[in-house]
Amino acid sequence: MDSMPKKFYHIHDFDSRRNLEHYFSDKEDMVFGEDSLKFSMMNLQYVFSRGFIRGDLLIDLSYSSFIHHLYSASKVFKDIILMKFTEKCAMELRRWLCDRTGAFNWTHTTTAIEELEGKSDQVQNIELNVKAAIRQIVMCNLEKENLTGQLVLPLADCVISAWLLEFISKGQDDYMRNLEKISKLLKVGRHLIIIGVLNTTFFTVGSERFHVFKYDESFVKSALHKVGFIIDYCAVQRRKNMSDLVDTTHIIFISAHKKK
Repeated sequence: MDSMPKKFYHIHDFDSRRNLEHYFSDKEDMVFGEDSLKFSMMNLQYVFSRGFIRGDLLIDLSYSSFIHHLYSASKVFKDIILMKFTEKCAMELRRWLCDRTGAFNWTHTTTAIEELEGKSDQVQNIELNVKAAIRQIVMCNLEKENLTGQLVLPLADCVISAWLLEFISKGQDDYMRNLEKISKLLKVGRHLIIIGVLNTTFFTVGSERFHVFKYDESFVKSALHKVGFIIDYCAVQRRKNMSDLVDTTHIIFISAHKKK
């Protein structure tokens, strides 16, 4: 058993930029494209194109500073609020949002989504659509019952949580509590999208190893049912990369609506 101590990304020093380079970039040695990029974009494009997820406000509550998972959503929702646990993640996003020097380059992902949608002549417009939809970047605190403290946000028509719950939760009870907090951000009858990793205990950024709560497909489905969600769509993909940066076996995508 690996005895190397693990940090929590939202508590300890988390290098958001290096994380993007490890898991979301177009570098030659970045082997996670099929898992961290294409799988999420393909499934998001599918569920949003079906037309049953709609409304005005989307809240995104995901780890790190990636934006590729918002491409399809920005065509449906006119307002997007981003919630972040660390200032480094928020700063990285603001750098991209404001077109500042050194902003992360997402061109490889805009090309990929347009290939999925068959509209390769509109690549330059995709990031602009996302930027135009973003209304706020809000800091949140896991220790508070209301994640945004005294700031009260309007209830969302859709919440996306990508690679987050397993990274911030210590175990099953913690996962359930955090899932309930996320559920409170959402209107009844509206949709939650979860993207996560199965059977995972750690991920690595630089020389630092970070905690991941290990769970399987049956656990997350049961958790959603217990807090009042009905699952509408689920896709699971076996990990396609070879890397010791993370010990994931599968990637999971779930779309569910809030029954109560």
